[in-house]
Amino acid sequence: MTRDQASRRRRTARRLRAASAGMATGLLFTGLLVAPAQARPRTDTSTGPRAPIGTAARTVGDARFEPGPCPKTPEPIEVLKKARCGTLTVPENRAEPGGRTIRLGVAIVPAATDKPKPDPIVWLAGGPGDDAVGEAKMAIDGGLNRDRDVVLMSQRGTYSADPTLLCPNIDEFNARAVGLVSDAPSTERLHVEATKACRDRLAARGIDLAAYNDTESAADYEDLRAALGVKQWNLFGISYGTHLALVYMRLHPEGLRSVGLDGILPPSRSGSAATWSSARQGFDGLFKACAAQPACNKRYPNLSATFDRLVRQLEAKPVTTTVTLPGSDKPVKVVLDGGALVNWMTSATHVAPQVPRALDELAHGKPQRIAQQWAGGKLGPQAVGRVAHGLVYGVFCSEWTPYESQAEALKGGQETFPAFPRSVQAQAPQLAFLRPDCAVWDVPAAAPSIRDATSGDIPTLALSGGFDSQTGADNGPYVARTLSKAKVVTVPYQPHVVIATSKCAQEIAVSFFDDPAAPKTACLSGLKPPQFEIGP
Repeated sequence: MTRDQASRRRRTARRLRAASAGMATGLLFTGLLVAPAQARPRTDTSTGPRAPIGTAARTVGDARFEPGPCPKTPEPIEVLKKARCGTLTVPENRAEPGGRTIRLGVAIVPAATDKPKPDPIVWLAGGPGDDAVGEAKMAIDGGLNRDRDVVLMSQRGTYSADPTLLCPNIDEFNARAVGLVSDAPSTERLHVEATKACRDRLAARGIDLAAYNDTESAADYEDLRAALGVKQWNLFGISYGTHLALVYMRLHPEGLRSVGLDGILPPSRSGSAATWSSARQGFDGLFKACAAQPACNKRYPNLSATFDRLVRQLEAKPVTTTVTLPGSDKPVKVVLDGGALVNWMTSATHVAPQVPRALDELAHGKPQRIAQQWAGGKLGPQAVGRVAHGLVYGVFCSEWTPYESQAEALKGGQETFPAFPRSVQAQAPQLAFLRPDCAVWDVPAAAPSIRDATSGDIPTLALSGGFDSQTGADNGPYVARTLSKAKVVTVPYQPHVVIATSKCAQEIAVSFFDDPAAPKTACLSGLKPPQFEIGP
């Protein structure tokens, strides 16, 4: 046995002991406990040179990489034309030796230079439930392949994996729900029925829903590293991908040179209460930026108070309107209540220059701009059949809801937005009806260690946006508390996932991988707030 294999087995034994200890102290599990992914002896069956990576078949332990066609994507992606592609086959549940296997699509976009560095960058997608291969353009537009290959693998259950855990019926219900009162008991009933229908359909296909979680996914990526013959690589995770990255760092640190986190979602504090906190930070950042611009402040004074008042008014008396979406002449009914406005605002920080004017229009009886944006996000072609809800609930229902009570979730809303009605506070942004959904999804709780803060000395870049209302900027300093070589950077005036919108953030990220000890942040000093739209 090699030193590396012995080290892996010792860590696995410690994790299994921790799981048993959790049961002994009275933690309740629904169903059987899913044991953390176990390392297996690695047997290399390949021969000859293995460079560039992704050109040779290779088996390591229970995992096998095979070169082949590039994974499917909803639309053609130009940067994948030059990619080296294939599939990784791994166990569905590593606690069941000899059980089902699953196939994960892999695409490796080559470095732009003729002499790439030996340590590639692995892109971890957002979501949960988004497909990394489908985000290839974002990764390459961000400059990550300047000096290194960029590795993209479909996380288990996602669009280009086999099996997929998509739930188009949930997407279709979410589209119809723009015409319903968002937090009505009837809406909750229909939402949970859609969730259960998908759960039953996936289970009937023999899919082990308890195996779609961060512990198994982290092991998938570690198996890919070994199967590609890479000694060390770097991670770059966006949004939920940072959640997975932090778990990966804790379970498999030895293969990581450095880690970039963009739009940070720490497993140790994830849940409804933290979602409320993030919303407050992003909203306040935008409102303060408007107040600092004389023209915006004069035209839209006390924007925060206006928003709070609108939430209360709409929750008491929802506004119903109809809009026509781009590319369609069919009118769409939209109901705007307090919860809908909060959820719209959570995503509207991506179009920050429009927000003050949109809120002012709503306050003066013109809801069409907000209604069109709200409906457009639910009814657009990218909103149906792309998200792996099976992975969404696999993560949330095993790693989040078992470790946050309903009272704690409600308290998060009450403390952060005390002026909101209780009915709004009870449904955290982006997480409506999560607890009843998880009750019907019915997967066992993850081991308590899934909530451990990640610690260590892996060089880490903690990137956040000042307008991020989905994963608040305070998550950067939070994760850095236990990461001794972390660099915390907040890019002002930017929304969630700054590498997608900020040239400065892209420069910082690329320079970090050049020298993780000294990312270049000089560009921050020249950044200016957006010019807010001033209406009549």
